[in-house]
Amino acid sequence: MQITETRISLVGRPNSRLRAYASVTFDDVFVVRDIRIIEGKNGLFVAMPSKKMQRDCPKCGFKNPISNKFCGSCGGALNPVDEEKFTPSQQHRDLAHPIKTEFRDYIQERVLAEYKKEETK
Repeated sequence: MQITETRISLVGRPNSRLRAYASVTFDDVFVVRDIRIIEGKNGLFVAMPSKKMQRDCPKCGFKNPISNKFCGSCGGALNPVDEEKFTPSQQHRDLAHPIKTEFRDYIQERVLAEYKKEETK
């Protein structure tokens, strides 16, 4: 599987670690959007698209982030969540991710190379 297209959308937010979003097309037939390019302690890295884990309000059924203690719609108290079970890094779930390290490295190298090209324009 080869990357056939990479699109970069720069993010110009001051004081933000998020530098850009990328969309990657594989073999001209499959696209993965919302890959994030983030400035970490050791330089740039690529984060796969993810979504916040949610739970339903028992009163109104509104979907709330797992970390909320009260419903964002009706204000009702949500059932307590085992804090040890969901650390901040576990509150998001990847929507798509490479299985093999080699493929992850390949994606990261290609995306960061395109980001650097876009950044210098």
